[in-house]
Amino acid sequence: MSLNIDEFQPPMVAILRGLSAVEAPAVAEVLFACGFRLLEVPLNRPGALECISIINSLKPPDALVGGGTMLTVGDVELVRQHGGRIMVAPNFNADVIRHAKDLDMLAVPGVATPTEALAALAAGADAIKWFPAEALGLAGLRSVKTILPGGARVWPVGGVSAGNLRDWRLAGADGFGIGGRLYEPGVTLSELEGRARELIAAWRTG
Repeated sequence: MSLNIDEFQPPMVAILRGLSAVEAPAVAEVLFACGFRLLEVPLNRPGALECISIINSLKPPDALVGGGTMLTVGDVELVRQHGGRIMVAPNFNADVIRHAKDLDMLAVPGVATPTEALAALAAGADAIKWFPAEALGLAGLRSVKTILPGGARVWPVGGVSAGNLRDWRLAGADGFGIGGRLYEPGVTLSELEGRARELIAAWRTG
């Protein structure tokens, strides 16, 4: 049975760049306990695949883990072999999207223009990552949303925080990817919990 992206709520991806295998169980447990249901470990740091396997082994049934910075079909294969079910990329590559969908993964490629956004949706993307959101801005998101098909999901990534999440939602954001404002190597579990709860609360009151 194919995955439905709307089943995983809230639609916010915790981006765990630089996560180590030692940290992975405790970090994942904190995020799941706070309400996050989508976790991403970017592949451009050592140990990412091991972390994906660890998180996959302890995630609740209503959660998913996947890989970020997935640039090739080979990346898709490796992440899927380690239990990942989400393909997240900073760019648009139709072959990568299609291969992820062939392996029953959620596909969230990065786009920065209307042309890329439409092409990514045509290739089968479940949501599109509006990246880098901080540079593209709220006005850019509002503009691109006007030309997308109804129901297209756009998730800003880059510079999103609990403080500006409502502004992004008003501009048309359907979900988010949160990186350094949530997790960074060395963050204490108590600080991580505080940030996670603040973000979840901002989503619920948005």
